[in-house]
Amino acid sequence: MGNTGAADLVRALLAAYAAKDRDAAERLISPDFRFSSPLDNRIDRATYFDICWPNSKHIEGYEIEHLLADENKASVTYVGRSVSGKRFRNTEVFICRDGQIVEVEVYFGWWVPHDVPPGHHVDPR
Repeated sequence: MGNTGAADLVRALLAAYAAKDRDAAERLISPDFRFSSPLDNRIDRATYFDICWPNSKHIEGYEIEHLLADENKASVTYVGRSVSGKRFRNTEVFICRDGQIVEVEVYFGWWVPHDVPPGHHVDPR
C-alpha cells in the first residue's frame, strides 16, 4: 500500500465498513492507529476494533459529499445510510502514512433530514 494517497484510503475504509469486511479494514489501519470522536479520545487500534467496528453491521453505505485530500491528510463529509433506512451526516479527518491510516477524528451528530427546523435553534440542555 506504500503509494496509496489519503483519498483512496478514505474511500477504501468506507467501502470496507459498508461491506463489513474487517480484514480489508485491518489492512488499511496502521498498528499505531489512534481514533477520536465526541465519545473517544485517541483510543488505540484494538479498542477501535472492539468498540467501533461492530457498528459496521448497521451500515448500508456512504455517499461522499466532500473529500479534500493530499497524500497524507484527508477531510471527508459523507451521508451514511443505515440498514434501517436512517441517514446521518459525519465529517472525518484522516492522517495517513506509508499507505495506511494512522489517525482519524470523527465529528458526528446530524440526522438527515435535520431534526431542527430551518432557521431554528434547539437548546441541548
